[in-house]
Amino acid sequence: MISVKNNIGKAKYKQIVDSIEDAIATGVLKKGDKIPSINEVKAKHSLSRDTVLMAFNELKNRGIIQSIVGKGYYVLSEDIEVQQKIFLLFDELNSFKEDLYNSFLEHLTDNIHVDIFFHHFNKSIFDKLIYDNLGAYSYYVIMPANLPNTNRVIKILPADRVYILDQVHDDLTEYAAIYQNFEEAIYKNLKEASQLIEKYEKLVLVFPQDKQPVGMLKGFQRFCDDHNFSNVVIKSVKNYIPKFGDVYIIPDDKSLLYIIKALKKEKLSLAEDVGVISYNDTLLKEIVEGGITTISTDFNAMGKRLAEMILNKEQVRIENPHSLIIRNSL
Repeated sequence: MISVKNNIGKAKYKQIVDSIEDAIATGVLKKGDKIPSINEVKAKHSLSRDTVLMAFNELKNRGIIQSIVGKGYYVLSEDIEVQQKIFLLFDELNSFKEDLYNSFLEHLTDNIHVDIFFHHFNKSIFDKLIYDNLGAYSYYVIMPANLPNTNRVIKILPADRVYILDQVHDDLTEYAAIYQNFEEAIYKNLKEASQLIEKYEKLVLVFPQDKQPVGMLKGFQRFCDDHNFSNVVIKSVKNYIPKFGDVYIIPDDKSLLYIIKALKKEKLSLAEDVGVISYNDTLLKEIVEGGITTISTDFNAMGKRLAEMILNKEQVRIENPHSLIIRNSL
């Protein structure tokens, strides 16, 4: 019930306070329940009596616990609003992840505080952020991206406090999640757009392996095999010369801008000479070049549903749907 750790940048008395608050917020402790005594906490965690007493006095002063002479300390009220803290780990911040983040915050209650971190697709940073914040938060929302072996560090967290976001690896299936099915999304949406892309000669998937989900590549290759489309996979479009008859499937916004710039340089007409399908819809893609066709999930809906899952303590796995938005780039 009470967790006290060394070298995490938080005073030990505050860790005791946070542990008891968290136990009340999550229903582990209820009104009238007895909490461990000062001597029990002191002995178990090798603390001074003053440190434990400071924590208990703070909780008493705030009306969270009460002391009964000769008996010990008890929870005074389980209805008190205890601030909960959420650890939110993104891979990177971009316009659509900002939409997800803002929607998530909007649909949480006022007594919940969210701290956001970024691992930037670096496994060492990913591991360190989780280790450094073990025990400091009520819930952990983690976007593992395509990093390998993330379960090795995630498994140190309480499984019922973990929510996986966006990509779900095979070794993370035990955790609650709201995710995208990248393989099925690209397959089904390319199939929906097949009449428009049939007039082109080749499908080109821009796929930097260090950042993009492998399911996207699998779905692309399956679609091309099933529908006999000539295709190629490239890592980058920087300094790339687009070719007449290609359809480019572009997962990131920087690559989209490189392609549009290259098309102008080569005097190729968008839609007439070259097609473009971009991932993740934004306001910019509604406007630029008369509109860019997108395959996109609803990040606002993802943020809202994630907040609901945490507020309701739902241990479920939900696939966030994708849709194809046809515009003038095909």
